[in-house]
Amino acid sequence: MTAIRNKLLFTTVLAALTACGGGDINVSPVTQDTSVDNSVTNSNNVAAPITTVNCAFYINEAGQTIQGNFDGLDCIYASTFVDAGNNLTFDLTIPKLDNGGVHVFQGSLFVGETYDTDAKLAAAGISKGGDGPTLTIEAGATLAFTSTKQFLIVNRGSQIFAAGTQLEPITLTSISDVESARAALPTLAFDAVQQWGGVVINGFGITNKCAYTGTAAAGDLATTDCHVDAEGAAGLDESQYGGADNTDSSGRLEYVIVKHPGAEVANGDELNGISFGGVGSNTIVNNLEIYSSYDDGIEMFGGAVNINNYVAMYVRDDSIDIDEGYAGTITNALVIQAETDGDHCIESDGVGSWTAAIGLAAVAQGLMSTPTINNLTCITSTNTAATGTHSQGHGFLFREDIQPTINNTLMISAFSVEDPATGNYCLRLDKGTPQAAQDGKVQLNSVIFACVEPTSGGTLPNLTTQQAWAESVGAQFATVVTADDATATSNTALVLLEGTPAIYSVAFANMLVDGAAPTASAPVGGAAYIGALSTSALDWTAGWTYGIHAGQRAVDASGNDVALWFE
Repeated sequence: MTAIRNKLLFTTVLAALTACGGGDINVSPVTQDTSVDNSVTNSNNVAAPITTVNCAFYINEAGQTIQGNFDGLDCIYASTFVDAGNNLTFDLTIPKLDNGGVHVFQGSLFVGETYDTDAKLAAAGISKGGDGPTLTIEAGATLAFTSTKQFLIVNRGSQIFAAGTQLEPITLTSISDVESARAALPTLAFDAVQQWGGVVINGFGITNKCAYTGTAAAGDLATTDCHVDAEGAAGLDESQYGGADNTDSSGRLEYVIVKHPGAEVANGDELNGISFGGVGSNTIVNNLEIYSSYDDGIEMFGGAVNINNYVAMYVRDDSIDIDEGYAGTITNALVIQAETDGDHCIESDGVGSWTAAIGLAAVAQGLMSTPTINNLTCITSTNTAATGTHSQGHGFLFREDIQPTINNTLMISAFSVEDPATGNYCLRLDKGTPQAAQDGKVQLNSVIFACVEPTSGGTLPNLTTQQAWAESVGAQFATVVTADDATATSNTALVLLEGTPAIYSVAFANMLVDGAAPTASAPVGGAAYIGALSTSALDWTAGWTYGIHAGQRAVDASGNDVALWFE
């Protein structure tokens, strides 16, 4: 059936309206005025203004208006409004609420239907982003989910337009987080995880989990019945991604914060902050933060979506995870692991379901991952496998025939004590990628590593060590790494960062590595700085992120700001 599109308005309900329960209501949208006329006591003899609130609604096929209930502060949406198996098939706008009100979803929020065959997609009229329903979230809105089994899916053909601003970011979180923030003292730890599922966005982009004809070089890649089960796909939670259109659009995310995700959903999958499944390059993602996720921060399953200004804080698995032929660019990324948890800053695979033979075939067609990462700062911890929930802290893992380009980057684990025996390496090449490095298809341009254990794994096929290879292509490894930090305040032989907090890069010309000017290649593009952030005056994280800057952080049980562990 052709997807139904019905552009929605929203209803106004008086903010003073008393609680009316958690169920949905079927009404004609009206403005209700039950305010008290205090014009007699008002010194200016002016009637009291009417305060209104907007709860989202849609009109179903039967002509009924289905809307959330306003309880005096929040808008509540029961599972009859939307849930797994009760997917949103109409356009929906979710507005900002006043007085810190949030939109509370008692079911999952699945936008559009999913289809697992070409025939079903064709029958529904779904071939690209924009064919299905659209979810619009206004700047400043907060959406909270009440169960660990709940999550948000944007299915192929559907789109999400969540355009926050620096002053009014959009937050996707759990009801436990909301309740903690409203309590006199927090009831939820600042680094709590698995409070809800997370976000899954599916598109028609290329994934090497499907079979293709043609090659990327010729621009004629084509596929049929490419429908890969997304994370969380089981029963009513099922969704698919994949196709042959790396320019597809799943909408827009700007100034969006995803907090405390990573719970196991229906089939036991631990979701990421956001899983991008075959999401195309016409999807706009600017200023995105994943805060305290149990699984990965972002995971790219193919596609070519580009991300500008990305923050990953306290991610317990991999902050950036790449797989299945992802071919996009990530520009300006700040990764801060927790002091005692976190796996890789970057874990990246070139080919899904890799074997040597599958890898060779994928490379021949140009289906391996070819990500570009510009201006990345990773501050990782030296936690061990005994303390980390997934593994010990690591830097970059490139494997399974991936061909990445990393430019103007800092990879630092020097802020904490490190035992060389724990395996907290900065760089590891594995499974086909050593050959790609030897062939000049892995690029490390103006990259500085500061870890006690520089590399891990074997040599390149020509017996060159990984460190020697990396240094030959533009990287540098600090050898004077102490158990303090990478600023001038203590280890004057290693000066890479400065500021309060110490997240700003020292100008490249003023950096010190082993007590001398860096020998890494000059910054790409003639830039004066490498890393995610140059000066506080140009700090793109200021004003909207959570957990970094004073006054915009979690508080502890005593009501004090939780500072970054390396401050």
